[in-house]
Amino acid sequence: MEKNGLFILYYFWQFFSIPVGGMKTSSAKAKGRRFQQWVRDQLIEQLGVHPEDIESRSMGAGGEDLIMARAAREKFPYSIECKNQESLNIWKSYEQATENSGDYEPVVFIKRNNQKPLVIVDANYFIKLHEKDLKCDDRHT
Repeated sequence: MEKNGLFILYYFWQFFSIPVGGMKTSSAKAKGRRFQQWVRDQLIEQLGVHPEDIESRSMGAGGEDLIMARAAREKFPYSIECKNQESLNIWKSYEQATENSGDYEPVVFIKRNNQKPLVIVDANYFIKLHEKDLKCDDRHT
């Protein structure tokens, strides 16, 4: 009987214990899933693509967090990684996005509680995005 009692106690401790980070794994995954779906919904709305053109990958699956059909990829040629965490190593997150990016520019969407979402992108790439605008401004001054 004592062995069964210890086993049951151990089982409940394993099932209900909260990790050092303060959140159960299932809650952390749900939090990440909500943010991933929020990013997906924002892109669908802003790009004007059909909802089936951007798919949110299941949590824990390898590769990009959002899978895009050709129509979406032509309008938004980026590989997306989403992170909704209170404490985050942005360098490892960007490295993960880069490893999963294939031929597309890696982008990391980050979020934490009570803060607005941010995007991490390579600085040189970001400047080149605006290079044409910067050259036009120089001609007009």
